[in-house]
Amino acid sequence: MSACEPCLRRTRLIGFLAPQIGRLLVARRHERTRGLLSLSDANLIEAVAGPDTAARARQMLEEFDVDRALADVQRAGLHVACRHAALYPKALDDLDDPPALLHSTAVVERLGELCSGPVVAIVGSRRASAYGLEVAADLGRALARTGVTVVSGLALGIDAAAHRGALEGGGRTIAVLGCGADRPYPGTNRGLYRRIREAGTVIAELPPGQEAARWTFPARNRIMAGLAAVTVVVEAAERSGSLITASFASDLGRDVAAVPGRVTSRMAGGANRLIQEGAALIGGPEDVLDILFGVGNWDPEAIRARARDEALDPGLRRVLGAIEAGEGLDAAASSAGLGGGELRAALGRLELLGFLRRDGLGAYERAAGP
Repeated sequence: MSACEPCLRRTRLIGFLAPQIGRLLVARRHERTRGLLSLSDANLIEAVAGPDTAARARQMLEEFDVDRALADVQRAGLHVACRHAALYPKALDDLDDPPALLHSTAVVERLGELCSGPVVAIVGSRRASAYGLEVAADLGRALARTGVTVVSGLALGIDAAAHRGALEGGGRTIAVLGCGADRPYPGTNRGLYRRIREAGTVIAELPPGQEAARWTFPARNRIMAGLAAVTVVVEAAERSGSLITASFASDLGRDVAAVPGRVTSRMAGGANRLIQEGAALIGGPEDVLDILFGVGNWDPEAIRARARDEALDPGLRRVLGAIEAGEGLDAAASSAGLGGGELRAALGRLELLGFLRRDGLGAYERAAGP
């Protein structure tokens, strides 16, 4: 565990005051917590709590037990890194109100690894069209193949599609939740939550067991924007919460980009407006990589070759691997678990697709590319 007592106390206080924070924001007809979560503990209590709740909050802080708090984290199967820990994501320090503590389903070393390289946030509508879902998955898949960490919020629609794409690309992904990191939210994405826990990590500012509230989603959006070098909006309406993430990113001086949609589509109105206001237009993963690394500073052919390799079924991939390793046909058949006829069919298929070619002696060798 990498957390100090003040950060643990602060996190527990925010969880304790969550209902009061929500009521205050509703009364102000505002969703964003800017100005609140940057207050000191004492000033936060004074700003959001009535006399009775304020007294209970102060008593909770006075009686706070570090060991009990850490035991709660461990029982939930989580790990923690506070702002003073070496592996806390330093990109979050640019926020006016960085979370005092991050709860992670992965060990803090893994969290640090996921946040150390290029990070891209992909966000958008929960009620996405088939087009939006396809684009989000394609972006997640291609970016993951290059080693980019894909960040999103596990929500229905675009978020889930981006996470699935990253997982299909064999890459790294982080889900940022507006509830405790031990609570799959929404419940319909429980299976995806488990997959992200295995391949990447799920993180949250709120303590274990905490339920989501309306204000916690914009609050988690600031974390996504803070982690990412680029925020890409895929299909968002004019009042979409995804635009809050884009706004946070813009305020931080980070790159904001958007995928254009049909001008007649209500769900594309917000993304189209971002482009109109100067956000980079994204027509494919290449455009995101150009923003991240600069035009010409990454290898498009390497990405296409890996995509072609991943499109092969496991049997064909094993045969291709055996040929690349210089194994003879008998050894290739054994490696792939194929009979003679099946091997010949596989070799023919790989030759037809352009993965293999024959040398001057009729032996198979790896082609430069399809």
